[in-house]
Amino acid sequence: MGGRDIAGDVFAGVVAGLGHLLHLEGVPVTPERSLRFARAVSVAQPSTVDEAYWLGRATLLTAREQVEVYDRVFDEVFRGLITLSDAGGSTPPTAAGDPGPGADDEDNARAQGRDATSTQQGGLTQSSPGESPSDLEDADDPQALAAVSVSERLATRDFAACSEDELALIRRLVDELPLVPPPRQGRRHRRDRRGRRLDVRATLRAAHRTGGDPVRLVTRRQVERPRRVVLIADVSGSMEPYARVYLHLMRGAVQALHAEAFVFATRLTRLTHALAAANADVAYGRAMDAAPDWSGGTRIGRALRTFLDEHGRRGMARGAVLVIVSDGWEVESPELVGESMQRLARLAHHVIWVNPRKAAASYQPLAGGMAAGLPHVDTFVSGHSVRALEEVLAAIRGATARRAAPIPARVPA
Repeated sequence: MGGRDIAGDVFAGVVAGLGHLLHLEGVPVTPERSLRFARAVSVAQPSTVDEAYWLGRATLLTAREQVEVYDRVFDEVFRGLITLSDAGGSTPPTAAGDPGPGADDEDNARAQGRDATSTQQGGLTQSSPGESPSDLEDADDPQALAAVSVSERLATRDFAACSEDELALIRRLVDELPLVPPPRQGRRHRRDRRGRRLDVRATLRAAHRTGGDPVRLVTRRQVERPRRVVLIADVSGSMEPYARVYLHLMRGAVQALHAEAFVFATRLTRLTHALAAANADVAYGRAMDAAPDWSGGTRIGRALRTFLDEHGRRGMARGAVLVIVSDGWEVESPELVGESMQRLARLAHHVIWVNPRKAAASYQPLAGGMAAGLPHVDTFVSGHSVRALEEVLAAIRGATARRAAPIPARVPA
């Protein structure tokens, strides 16, 4: 390895790709370890490839037997991104350029296969082992392509346009999104120096120590509690490309926020207990078994009315942040959707409607269910991608007011 400086934007793309390639080689690199590697790079700011090598080795590996595989994959990844001959010293055998007289044909063929695999699966643009630095200069800016990491490319990709492998990576990105419940004012008060309410008893009790003179005023403030969050997701046929991602988000909300989770197509199904399972595969298996109408028709009004009759009026929706995920297609009467949404708006503290179709520039809420329910919605977002999911979570976290602004029934073009 050499001593060339590492460009920060190029290295950002390497973090995700390196962990992915190690995982393909049998090294159990988890998303958490890749995140630890990225944080270590951010803190240490390595200036040479050698320093980056030891940061990755310390954060990505768990056993001595993995070092040999790590050395090979690390050299293959950085050989396509960094030209070490510019350091001014002698170029080691693992640097960019010819593999050297000591490498046999079998190793070269395997390295070339790894470069091709990483280009397609890892999102990195690399050179073959036999290419020279001059060949790299003739390529279509390979370093700029490598700087765009997998996570950056998938952040704005619509869930409906993603493959199965990309959806698996997106679920890992969803795991890293912060789930923070909105606060509400509790009934109790707690002693606090910055409080605005005077604690008379505590102040008089403290005044006994100063001859009856209340030198120190004891104040209290109202305790903040997390507000209840309820998620109701449409899993009908028209929402199938988005349902799997939102089921993953709902499981995270159930475990992190103690949220309530429901899905509906032709009927409403409660999945809170199913998604509370510690094992993800077990949780999703139970969820699929509990909702036999998955990918069926859409009866939004009937599902919302069932939620109101069986759960909402009993206190689950009262004062809660209600998140509805649906494209608004209704096979029955839209009037039932409007009536149910009006009742929910009176019970809930804040209503958020997530519609992936809203991402289109020419979108207008003309679908019967969407047009009937939108006037009773406080926040209307798309949630069609990972970046849009961040807006959904920000809306949940910031749902402190009843209504930010009135939403018209139709959005002008």
